[in-house]
Amino acid sequence: MIEEVKKCAAILRNGGTILYPTDTIWGIGCDATNEEAVQKIFSIKQRPSSKSMIILVAYPDQVGFYAETPEVAKDLVEYAENPLTIIYPKARGISRLLVAEDGSIGIRVVKDEFCRMLFNTIRKPLVSTSANISGEPAPENFDAISDTIKSSVDYVVNLRQHETKKVTPSSIIKIGMDGTIEIIRK
Repeated sequence: MIEEVKKCAAILRNGGTILYPTDTIWGIGCDATNEEAVQKIFSIKQRPSSKSMIILVAYPDQVGFYAETPEVAKDLVEYAENPLTIIYPKARGISRLLVAEDGSIGIRVVKDEFCRMLFNTIRKPLVSTSANISGEPAPENFDAISDTIKSSVDYVVNLRQHETKKVTPSSIIKIGMDGTIEIIRK
């Protein structure tokens, strides 16, 4: 796993894109602070830039580097049993292409060991968007990812490709600065 982290880190530092396993579904990723790399992902997914993408961080205390964090969010992250993406108000420190029209950003604190090691190596948040063309179903495992996606990224992580267990995307909630919570995806 360490060799894969090193390979990915080099690619990400040079503005590249990767196809990688997460604690939910396989994702297409890049350095979330690199505008050109983020634009590449929009192109790969054939996704309109008006639709934002989420970012991953390794630990709850890192969320505050990239968004305002209402107090209630800290408890939600700490006690979430399943992968949870929270849409936070007032994004900062990331590519403007990732910020929604209302200034928010979706962030998931990842529990996957590979993702944490990669984050800790590059010390930047990672874009994580499902490994599919926009509008198509999210792949349930590596074999379900289209060859188009696999050939469009700069590197395909050589881990967990043979897993056949079906996985699902994270739950998504949106938190307002006043602590209001809206469920986006269960």
